[in-house]
Amino acid sequence: MKKISGRVIRGKRKGRELGFPTANLELKENIASGVYAGKTNVMGKKYEAAIFAFNNLLEVHILNFDQDIYGKEIEVEFGEKMREAMKFGSDADLKKQIAKDIEIISNLKF
Repeated sequence: MKKISGRVIRGKRKGRELGFPTANLELKENIASGVYAGKTNVMGKKYEAAIFAFNNLLEVHILNFDQDIYGKEIEVEFGEKMREAMKFGSDADLKKQIAKDIEIISNLKF
């Protein structure tokens, strides 16, 4: 299982605006774009996560987690690739798809 560690950086806050805040990591290696199921280790505790990789950025929505972790080191563990990256016609369409992705990921066991 692929693992990446890094320090959480500030993004554009689009995920937070949509109701799905993300911990963002700059990628130093090539990860195929798309949405992945995964786990995130934050301050010694593991959480399920919905992971979006695109270009040189990893956006990690940590399920059942609501803490400020800017500047903190986290480890992201990749599981199954759920789908390819997609373009959406509106924020509402994007929000629906993210909710669907999270629902599927939260029901996976790995």
